[in-house]
Amino acid sequence: MRIEKIIHKLSKHRPQRQVLENARQAAVAMLLTDSTGEPEVLFIRRAEYEGDPWSGDIAFPGGGIEVQDTGARQAAEREAWEEIGLKLETGQYLGQLDDLSGAYLPIQISCFVYLLQKKPTNLRLNGEVVDTFWVPLRELLNPQRRRDETFEFRGSIRTHPIIDLSGYCERFLWGITYRLFENFFAVTDCQPHTTSRKT
Repeated sequence: MRIEKIIHKLSKHRPQRQVLENARQAAVAMLLTDSTGEPEVLFIRRAEYEGDPWSGDIAFPGGGIEVQDTGARQAAEREAWEEIGLKLETGQYLGQLDDLSGAYLPIQISCFVYLLQKKPTNLRLNGEVVDTFWVPLRELLNPQRRRDETFEFRGSIRTHPIIDLSGYCERFLWGITYRLFENFFAVTDCQPHTTSRKT
């Protein structure tokens, strides 16, 4: 996957928006870089808190849209600054993915994609984030990393498609962030070799 193709496809994409009644509105930032010669994406690992439905999950920087935010994109940029100390600039913005809604929780997620010229070396993590790491996009497309996994979540046993992040993180990728990647790969015309399901 070439970064030029990603830039071109995102510039042409017109995201599908959702307006869900009584749903929490949230926004996240997908951060890419091509500094190593191939596209990579930044993940965060969330801190573990009692009662937090995303406790310990692998995700993108982001959170709820607040009253002072001018919109979803500004909320994503604010959250990136608050959670990892990264100030995003207008020239880094590539485009927006389709909005997604939670399968189990009343939440609507907007995702905005940015390209960093190089990997930041001085990220400042707040108490909501315990780690960050980069993964090449080709690894997320690798069929050997994709499978269905059965695990306990919120007191019940569930089976969902996941991406194994072994070698980068001990946690696997699933849920809304997994679905955002499926949308990203569809938008950029680089579909993985498995069929995804709603999670």
